[in-house]
Amino acid sequence: MAPPPRILATDAAVAMIGALRDKHGPLMFHQSGGCCDGSAPMCYPAGEFRVGTQDVLLGQVAGNVPVWIGAAQFDYWRHTQVTIDVVPGRGAGFSLEGPEGVRFVIRSRIFTDEEADALAAAGEPPRGDS
Repeated sequence: MAPPPRILATDAAVAMIGALRDKHGPLMFHQSGGCCDGSAPMCYPAGEFRVGTQDVLLGQVAGNVPVWIGAAQFDYWRHTQVTIDVVPGRGAGFSLEGPEGVRFVIRSRIFTDEEADALAAAGEPPRGDS
């Protein structure tokens, strides 16, 4: 069995990411483990958030938008498939979608035993540079 993707995005999120990319150019996401808006996926212009060795690459959404997660948060979520979605409302963070009247949120599901085995066999996901 091929390993499942660790990160997905809903159609609505992909559409918003496309609109933001049209306005701001290449994008990236970072998911920290902080409280409040720190627990929401934050969308930045590519390179505006410095990724380090304590960040894990979950994968890419919307074609080529990398999604990073802090290592401590990844340790908690490694058993889940994460999906970025978008809902009406406004967060209080620096994420690019805020002025659009929407906010990105995370939805998740636990990997099946077979999926978890396939991910374990594939090895650890890449980490950022220092």
